Amino acid sequence: MQLRYNYRVYPTPVQRASLARAFGCARVVFNDGLRARQQAREAGEPYLADGDLSKRVITQAKRTPERAWLGEVSAVVLQQALADLNNAYRNFFASTSGKRKGRKVAPPRFRSRKDNRQAIRFTANARFKVLDNGRLRLPKIGDLAVRWSRQLPAAPTSVTVVRDAAGRYFASFVVQTTDEPLPPVDAEVGIDLGLTHFAVLSNGKKITAPKFLRRAARKLRRLQQDLSRKQRGSANRTKAVVKVARAHARVADSRRDWQHKLSTRIIRDNQAVYVEDLCVTGLARTRLAKSVHDAGWASFTAMLEYKAARYGRSFRRIGRFAPTSQTCSACGRLDGPKPLSVRSWTCPCGVVHDRDVNAAINILAAGRAESLNACGAQVRPAPVPAPRREAGIRPHTACSTRSVEGISALSGGENVKA
Repeated sequence: MQLRYNYRVYPTPVQRASLARAFGCARVVFNDGLRARQQAREAGEPYLADGDLSKRVITQAKRTPERAWLGEVSAVVLQQALADLNNAYRNFFASTSGKRKGRKVAPPRFRSRKDNRQAIRFTANARFKVLDNGRLRLPKIGDLAVRWSRQLPAAPTSVTVVRDAAGRYFASFVVQTTDEPLPPVDAEVGIDLGLTHFAVLSNGKKITAPKFLRRAARKLRRLQQDLSRKQRGSANRTKAVVKVARAHARVADSRRDWQHKLSTRIIRDNQAVYVEDLCVTGLARTRLAKSVHDAGWASFTAMLEYKAARYGRSFRRIGRFAPTSQTCSACGRLDGPKPLSVRSWTCPCGVVHDRDVNAAINILAAGRAESLNACGAQVRPAPVPAPRREAGIRPHTACSTRSVEGISALSGGENVKA
């Protein structure tokens, strides 16, 4: 499978200027391609093919005085910017036609030089190289100093240089990996995600939510107040924007690091992991929106999914409408909806349930049932030919009493719904 490995890079002032030039050229090519297609659509002309668009906004544009400076950067950077535009259009068309699942994708928009995040991509055709001294050589930019936190498992197929809102530079390598699966274990776990406890496991273990954003709220409030007092367009406002971005980046990095460690531990200790398919978008529109965003459930489940595929584990999402908090995990009785203030309840069968632990156990049971069905196990009884005396039905009834008794006898005395 393909994975991304991110490393911090430290360009010199001259290299930063070269990167800024590459960011600007890629942005201009993207905007020129988008403008050309919009103008063709308004004029009633056919959709511009990818090859024709590349000739117009790259090859022919370099020969004009207005775009001659496009030749100062690597041609691969410009081609990849146009490839991003083509991919954005394909996603938009697939979403409009219904071929793409999930939320509707909007048409591509123009990129701005004021965007907080800037990125360029080099493929193997650009002949980038990781030198023996640990530096990353990029065409028409130079040798960048890289902080190698770990070794690359294989030769990278592409590298993306990213400048984030905090002014930091990163090199993101795409690597084709063939990891050995982890030794099999017998444990399986169901996970109930929440706000009071970030995750409650079916074995009874509760993991407290770190609430990184809540802990940094005081500092973020102060920095945001300082930013609001700065005059728009001033240099001091630009500095204040960077300070706010660095504080948010620190929160995001802390959350990502904690989720990586937790997801890795869960994948290593369990052969199969089952979670509930939460509607994070809908929950983010409620009064608990800040806490929902601070929890980061979507990124955590995405980590579990790709790590399970990487290390030979099973991962499955159960339906979001499954009544996991309303069903008794001991007897299976559906006890009805309960407000969030009810954290424990007693089933008529006599079992006292912790709300979250009971939900995690039900998630585990539902995940196991779905996995058995997906593997081809027979869920319904095999068809049995009816006896001769029960082959017909009476015209005035849907099912006679004798036929119901016969079906019950054939199915081993199980209850059958008419």
